[in-house]
Amino acid sequence: MTDASRGDFLRVGRRLVADDLVPAWMARLVRRIDGATIEDLLPRPALSAPQVARRSAVLMLFADGPAGPDLLLTERAGTLRSHAGQPAFPGGKQDGDEDAVTTALREGAEETGLDPATVLPVALLPELFLGVTGFLVAPVLAYWPSPGPVAPVDPGETTAVARVPVSELADPARRGRVRHPSGYVGPAFEVAGLVVWGFTAGLVEALLDLGGWAVPWDQERYIDLPESGGKLTDPEAGHLGDNEPTDETSVTT
Repeated sequence: MTDASRGDFLRVGRRLVADDLVPAWMARLVRRIDGATIEDLLPRPALSAPQVARRSAVLMLFADGPAGPDLLLTERAGTLRSHAGQPAFPGGKQDGDEDAVTTALREGAEETGLDPATVLPVALLPELFLGVTGFLVAPVLAYWPSPGPVAPVDPGETTAVARVPVSELADPARRGRVRHPSGYVGPAFEVAGLVVWGFTAGLVEALLDLGGWAVPWDQERYIDLPESGGKLTDPEAGHLGDNEPTDETSVTT
């Protein structure tokens, strides 16, 4: 269903596979997501859902890489109307009777060229309501046992695709905070030539914490917010960062 009525959405995380189907380094993350609430994942949870909300999904795809576990991120094209030039998870609106997993895999294929048949969905995080857009966003955690090549499929939508090592995301030298002109302050990561912030960074931070990969970092360090990332009027009203859905484009984080 593309719309969700109040109460008709996932309030706690849910695993989709048994432990023996995921690598040992990912098992803790999957176990801790199972049964987790929004408050367990984000320090500043999204708003309560209204009577009816539109649905969308994002793909958080882990794989074994040359530098250890890595996470797939994209960069939105600078010409897009919404969140131009910002890093993002692949994602978008649910079409027709699609479920969250189908949507996340479809968007991953459309944005990066990955083969959905090679991806193993392993867990669903609680759906998050974004007040700015009226969307419920379902983060889908997945594992890529045999990664294939990825690259932007449509340069008008996606300008870069990167598999970022978890070790880089957890590196204290790459972590910090951003301060938006509206007063919003939130986590940020300097990786792959990008500044990841907003809702995307909030999810990345939650993944690092739940997966046991986080190490102490300087929470007083501030990273300059890229010019392309400063157009949001109210980040605290459900900012999805690079993943905010619109009617014209996909949910990308």
